[in-house]
Amino acid sequence: MVGLFAGIGGLELGLAAHGWNTELLCEIDAGARAVLSARFPDVEVHQDVTRLRALPAGTELVAAGFPCQDLSQAGRTAGITGARSGLVDEVFRLVRRRRGPRWLLIENVPFMLQLGRGQAMRHITAALENLGYMWAYRVVDARAFGLPQRRLRVLMLASRTEDPRPVLFGTDAGPRETGDPALDPCGFYWTEGVRGLGWAVNAVPTLKGGSGLGIASPPAVRLPSGEIVTPGIVDAERLQGFSRDWTAPALAAPGVRAGHRWKLVGNAVSVRMATWAAGRLADPSGEEIPGEQDPLTGQRWPTAAWGRAGKAYRVPVSTWPIHEPYEDLRWFLEDAQLLSARATAGFLRRAGRGTLRFPPGFLADMQNHLLRMGGYPQEAA
Repeated sequence: MVGLFAGIGGLELGLAAHGWNTELLCEIDAGARAVLSARFPDVEVHQDVTRLRALPAGTELVAAGFPCQDLSQAGRTAGITGARSGLVDEVFRLVRRRRGPRWLLIENVPFMLQLGRGQAMRHITAALENLGYMWAYRVVDARAFGLPQRRLRVLMLASRTEDPRPVLFGTDAGPRETGDPALDPCGFYWTEGVRGLGWAVNAVPTLKGGSGLGIASPPAVRLPSGEIVTPGIVDAERLQGFSRDWTAPALAAPGVRAGHRWKLVGNAVSVRMATWAAGRLADPSGEEIPGEQDPLTGQRWPTAAWGRAGKAYRVPVSTWPIHEPYEDLRWFLEDAQLLSARATAGFLRRAGRGTLRFPPGFLADMQNHLLRMGGYPQEAA
C-alpha cells in the first residue's frame, strides 16, 4: 500500500494490523514527516504529492486522508477546489498513471457531504467514475470502536475490480448510550459557549487541530466531582488510538513547537477506525446490504451511499457499524490539567452573552471551578 497525505500514520497503522505493508508515505508537514520517519523507519517518506511522479509498482491499495481544511466547518470552507482540499485531484492523477490499485481508501470530515450543496462529493464521485471505479462511503463514529471520542468521519472505498459495499455496509450495530451525565465525565469545547458546546457524555467532542501557530486547543471535561480539566497531549494521542508519545518525534523537526503536536493529533485518522476498515477488507462477510436499490436524488448526500456509472444509491445504515467494548473516559485522563481561571472566565462570559441551554448544574460547576482556581483574573474582571 501507499499512504498519501499520511499525517502521523493512523490509516497505515490500522491497515498494518491486517497485513498491509506500506511501501511509500507522502506528507508535507515537517513535524508529521518526523513522526513518520521515526515510526516507519524502513519506509520512504516523500514530501510533496504534487512532485510525486508515480506509485510504486505493485501498489494494491492507496490510502489518502486528504487535507480537510477547506471542507471543515472549523476551517475556511473554501470547498473541494480550495488550495488544500483540492489536492485530492493528485490522488486521481497518480491512480490514472498506473493501471489499478485494487483499492482506494479515502477519509475526510462529514461536512464534505454538505459543502457547496454537495459539490465536493459530486466532484470526487465523478472523478472516480471517470477512472472506472465503483465507490461507496459511510460516515462512522469513533465511539463505535470503543474510543470515548465523538468523532464522525467519512470513509470512502473505491475499486475498479471489487465491490466495496460488503466492506462498508456488511455490519450495522446502531447507536448506543455511552454513559450517564450524572455519574460520568462529560466533554465539551471550553472555547465555545455562544453558539455551541459540543457536549458529549463519557466522551470528548471531536479533537481539533488547534491553531496554525502551534497553539493547543484541547476540549475540556467536567468530572463528576465538578472539577473541570483538559486532556494532555498523551491523553489525546490515546483518544485517537495511538500509543503514548507517538508524536514526540515531531519536536525534532526545525521550528516545530510543542503545541504543534495537538494539530498533528487533531488532524489524524483514528487508528481503530482504520483497523476496522482493514478488518472488513480482509473479511467482508456480513449481513445483506440494505436498500440496495434506493436511488439517490437531489443535492443532499446521506450518511451512507454507493454508486457507479453515473448512478448513486443511499444505504440506510447507522454511524455505528459495530459495538466494541466501550472504554471509560476516565482511563484517558492520565495527563489532564485543571482548566485555567482565564479559560473558565472566558467561557462563562461567552455563556452569559449567548442564549444556549446548558445541562443542569453545568454552569454552577463552572462557577465553582472558577472560584477554586482563584476567581476572575484581574485583567478579565
